[in-house]
Amino acid sequence: MTEIKYNEPMRNHTSFKIGGPVSEMWFPKSDTELQDTLALLHNRGVSPLVIGRGTNLLVSDSPLDIVVVKTYPELAKTEVRGNEIYARSGAALSAIAALARDNSLTGFEFAHGIPGSLGGAIFMNAGAYGGDMAGVTAHVYAFDSGGELLGFTNEQCGFSYRHSVFSVTGDVILAAKIQLERGDADEIAAKMRDLAERRRESQPLDLPGAGSAFKRPKNGFAAQMIDEAGLRGYRVGDAAVSDKHAGFIVNLGGATCDDVLRVIEHVRSEVFKRFGVELEPEIRMIK
Repeated sequence: MTEIKYNEPMRNHTSFKIGGPVSEMWFPKSDTELQDTLALLHNRGVSPLVIGRGTNLLVSDSPLDIVVVKTYPELAKTEVRGNEIYARSGAALSAIAALARDNSLTGFEFAHGIPGSLGGAIFMNAGAYGGDMAGVTAHVYAFDSGGELLGFTNEQCGFSYRHSVFSVTGDVILAAKIQLERGDADEIAAKMRDLAERRRESQPLDLPGAGSAFKRPKNGFAAQMIDEAGLRGYRVGDAAVSDKHAGFIVNLGGATCDDVLRVIEHVRSEVFKRFGVELEPEIRMIK
């Protein structure tokens, strides 16, 4: 039976370690439980917020009258089928990458260091180091708001930069087939180690945050513009532009949602004044 928690603090479920209580949080443990949960909530007229590892969320500190459905870590089964990996939405990207490596499958190395789960990665077409989910996702299975199972080809997913059709329709991703190629396990492992080292050297992995704070503008790079605007280290309360990478906003210990929002708005204002570029947040905000 699906576990339900009431008045559950979102700070316990986001990588930012920020977020007040939500009315209900449901924890389905199987495909059927997820389907039944969505159908029950639909009959109540409720559209839930579905999360995995909560790595791209900034949530209000105030109580929120919403229902959250969490797929991680229960809905995380993975399976290798030839050159494909079939994975549930709650599977960590790092676990899928490790499974690919162990089975000499290449093409997913870029995702090894992305801290999120598969569902969220497909939802926003996550990517890094020249790769993205659009390039490896062969098929997606999802439930509509009433719990009906749907199938999507790669083309039907409507992938573009940090976007997919699921961010528009609200369909809930259940699982996906990841199409990879045969490779050398040692070379795959070496590439993953190299990317991991590059991340450790350049990103503030030791502090709570939500990854890249801003989408890549059409011209230039957000982090470079923020740095050149003199905003590296800019701080409001315990929220700050990272000293290590200006494209990241971090929680120094006791940051509130408002602290982070004020940093985001100041950065956007200053970058626009200097470069005439409107930075678009990559972090998904729940207020």
